[in-house]
Amino acid sequence: MKKIFSDVSNENYGIKHIAFIMDGNGRWAKERNRPRTYGHQEGFKRLFEIAEICSYKQIDVMTIYAFSTENWNRPKREVSFLFNTLEKRFNVELKKMMKLNMSLRVMGVLDKLPESTQKVIREGIEQTKHNTGLVLNICLNYGGRDEITRAIRHISADVKNEKLTVNEIDQTLVGNYLDSSGLPEVDLMIRTSGEMRLSNFMLWQLSYAEFSFPKTYWPDFNGAELEKCIIEFAHRTRRFGGLVNVEQAK
Repeated sequence: MKKIFSDVSNENYGIKHIAFIMDGNGRWAKERNRPRTYGHQEGFKRLFEIAEICSYKQIDVMTIYAFSTENWNRPKREVSFLFNTLEKRFNVELKKMMKLNMSLRVMGVLDKLPESTQKVIREGIEQTKHNTGLVLNICLNYGGRDEITRAIRHISADVKNEKLTVNEIDQTLVGNYLDSSGLPEVDLMIRTSGEMRLSNFMLWQLSYAEFSFPKTYWPDFNGAELEKCIIEFAHRTRRFGGLVNVEQAK
């Protein structure tokens, strides 16, 4: 594949799954004397631009934290704007996703979202289900604790109904009951704006991920910023709780 982005390479350094907490939209807008909704609007544009770059790098999965279970506490006007913007962007970007062979996946509880949003999401999943490129995995009405709690409930019900025995419960089985079932665990998690916390995001899947916390607000996050994070990842040594080799153990 020829190079189509001037500020990035097509090297992914072994990253199969990259995740983003897209933070700083509101502060970005405030610094420009614009409403928070303007920041969210620009943030959605950046989402699909970064997805295209990840597709170019042949990364398997890109997960983004679009709306958490706690975000319902925001002003109703802002919440409505978020879902309306998401719906509009999907209508614009779906053709591009098809062209780039991307598929759509969602984590979270969809049936609590506006019906119009549910319809757009389900149609997007259906239309892209046979695509084999980047999986764009969007966390909507999602929280890590909620995901694990729902998994425990489903496992408990299956034990009660004698579909499982307690002795069959291990980490692999639990993973199969999570929203991320079938996806590789996250290699690199990037949270923009300089905030250094997880905010209830993918608590199980981030167990051995590398973290990067660039100070750039999400609407300003671009290919060059992503490349910096990936290069930083490439220079880290991932031990997964052990030692890399015998020499390092000495």
